[in-house]
Amino acid sequence: MLMNKKIQIKDNHFTIKSLNREEFFPLFEKHSSDIFSDDHSLQYQDYLSDAESQKIKELTRTCFDNPFTLNLAVFDKKREFVGWSFGWQETPSIYYMCNSAVLPNYRRKGIYSALLEANIEILKDKGFQLIYSRHNATNNHVIIPKLKKDFIISKMEISDTFGCLIHLHYYTNKTRRKVMDYRCGEKAPDAELKRLFKL
Repeated sequence: MLMNKKIQIKDNHFTIKSLNREEFFPLFEKHSSDIFSDDHSLQYQDYLSDAESQKIKELTRTCFDNPFTLNLAVFDKKREFVGWSFGWQETPSIYYMCNSAVLPNYRRKGIYSALLEANIEILKDKGFQLIYSRHNATNNHVIIPKLKKDFIISKMEISDTFGCLIHLHYYTNKTRRKVMDYRCGEKAPDAELKRLFKL
């Protein structure tokens, strides 16, 4: 339901309206540069290759009608099921790696790392820009292998269901990963980032 609410703040009368996209965004675009002129943000779409941009268009087209899902299963030589990884597309550019595991008797054999490699290869080829997962903060058996595969800790979440969670992000675009290292203060901007940030 659209809202049209009149309010009074001190002696001034204002109206709050709910607008559709066509009404709202021209107003936003007209004034946002004034508000955010000193903003140091960077849109990752500005530095994608033509191939990456085309893949994002494809993922955008399918995102809401038929989102991409990936269900990987691992079997041993005897065709016994020993592990899995599954997840789904959340947005045109983001894939959520929801759950991965290896059965206890098959751990520490490189299976989990191989699952990560398979996920990254498939999802990168598909065109996703960000692959992320959520883990209990003390789940080092999963966090450490992901950090070794170039995932980074991006945020924490307190979940009423799972407790304290760490979010891990993997950026398929190397420049975007470099931006994260710069944002965190780990690395100084190189020539490419200086150009992008107009430094």
